[in-house]
Amino acid sequence: MHNIGEFLADAWRLAKPYFTRSNERRSAWALLGAVIAMQLTLVGMSVVLNFWNNAFFTSLQEKDWRSFIDLLLFWKVTANGGILPGFCGVAALYILIAVYRIYLTQWLQIRWRRWMTREFLERWLSDRAYYRIALIATGDEAKGFGTENPDQRIAEDLRAFIGDSVVGVRGILSLGIDLMSNVVSLLSFITILWTLSGPLTIFGFTIGGYMVWVALIYSIGGTLATHFVGRPLAILNFRKQRVEADFRFSLVRLRENTEGVALYGGEEEEKSGLLARFEAVVGNWWLLMHRYKLLTALTAGYAQVASVFPIVVAAPRYFAGLVPLGALTQTAGAFGQVQGAMSWLVDSYADIAAWRATVERLSTFQRAIEAAHAATDEGIRVASETAHDYALERATLALPGGEKLLRDANLLLRRGESVVISGRSGSGKSTLFRALAGIWPFGHGEVRRSTSHALFLPQRPYIPLGTLRHAVTYPAGAEAYADGDVRGTLEAVGLGELAEKLDEEENWSLRLSGGEQQRLALARALLARPDWLFLDEATASLDPEAESALYRLLRERLPDTTVVSIAHRPGVAEWHHRHLVFQRDVHGPGKLVEQPLAVA
Repeated sequence: MHNIGEFLADAWRLAKPYFTRSNERRSAWALLGAVIAMQLTLVGMSVVLNFWNNAFFTSLQEKDWRSFIDLLLFWKVTANGGILPGFCGVAALYILIAVYRIYLTQWLQIRWRRWMTREFLERWLSDRAYYRIALIATGDEAKGFGTENPDQRIAEDLRAFIGDSVVGVRGILSLGIDLMSNVVSLLSFITILWTLSGPLTIFGFTIGGYMVWVALIYSIGGTLATHFVGRPLAILNFRKQRVEADFRFSLVRLRENTEGVALYGGEEEEKSGLLARFEAVVGNWWLLMHRYKLLTALTAGYAQVASVFPIVVAAPRYFAGLVPLGALTQTAGAFGQVQGAMSWLVDSYADIAAWRATVERLSTFQRAIEAAHAATDEGIRVASETAHDYALERATLALPGGEKLLRDANLLLRRGESVVISGRSGSGKSTLFRALAGIWPFGHGEVRRSTSHALFLPQRPYIPLGTLRHAVTYPAGAEAYADGDVRGTLEAVGLGELAEKLDEEENWSLRLSGGEQQRLALARALLARPDWLFLDEATASLDPEAESALYRLLRERLPDTTVVSIAHRPGVAEWHHRHLVFQRDVHGPGKLVEQPLAVA
């Protein structure tokens, strides 16, 4: 965990952009100003009620019925010519302002969260930062790199950073405005308390405003004790968010791979893994319980003593006849405000610890995104040009650990000349596929590609959430193609039975088999009609007859498309003009070797 200076700098770095460079900054400042003004008005009303409290209890002590009614319902002119409003009017105005302060706070929270969510998504998805981060940090190193569970950081941590007053999650707005309110309350009531408490003589020394010093000593003691007891909470909350997200992610993985688990009969292994991850949740929870128990015992005892402490301290002057009952209650109220303001850290320590963990997670995630963007120009560079061919020049491909797959390789793919690339599993064919797509960040060299449209289909197609129509037209929008074209294409690739379900929303990645998903991906290619079509084992889940039929369909429907296939089956080669073999030993980089191939 960072020290307090780094933590505050990170919090400022996260919060500042919304108010300085967003297109909502003017309305954001207006909302923030309105919330602050309302909060300060509530503080001012607390000062008024403190003086009202004195007059009201004095009227009770003196059995002054007229003053009692005026202070309840109307107003009363004080001895020094001031006016104290009636309680009913003050209470009604207080309720109105309190309601709209919360309403405007929630309005600002959701607008701020919406902007930050868009900003993080934009930064995470642009320049394929999400892909680079996932490759760089896996397993244990991801925990320190700040990239595990990005879904939780964007969905949950952003909400916790800003705060959610609907469910009582205190974030920067609530904590910041609360701190400001307590500072203003301290400044407002400390003069009142100093005047009311009077001097105290001890061992011949006279201490002016002695109750102010008592409140200060009491608050400092409570703050130090609270920090000592609650200091581990920041780390425990950081760990809590991580282990909870790991457990939830494991459940999602099981849900998305139900068929594979069922076929393997892996229920017991899955249950064992899930329970092991949940035990991490339970273990951290016990540590949190123990720490919160100690902290609650301290803060609850502190609050209970504080409720009677000012009365006890001020009682000698009351019993000596130096102050009336109203002045005693006013003194107690002022002491409570001063002591409460000074004890803000005591009362908010648990929330601050949880929020600090959130800031740590968001900051590490943000730094990981920035590092990914900074490394965008590293690795295989992509240059678009007007030439019609695809070329890999002086390219060295490496794995994230540094192992070389290719060294200073050159490859020319000519327009109109389809190529099949084969090789042993694990030799690096899929890495070459990613390098040609311009997404592989490890290595160096250059991909010179045509400005014409290229489409890359991996072995496992991505099926987005939503309707089947969207799944077929992806990455274009659901309305990008005519209804008849989409239905006809599904018929052509052997998915005609799905044509009537285009507008049904399901988890199609689970509903469709592996072969059906690959057919659907080829339907995308037929609709998109790219100039270049790269296939990485994109028909491996189909039988040889279906595979040949789909390659025949591609040649018939897309005669001007250059197809580059990575495949193992010899039958695929007959649909291409060139054959390259990725040859690589267990150790050392490999090479691309041209093999003679008869034109089909």
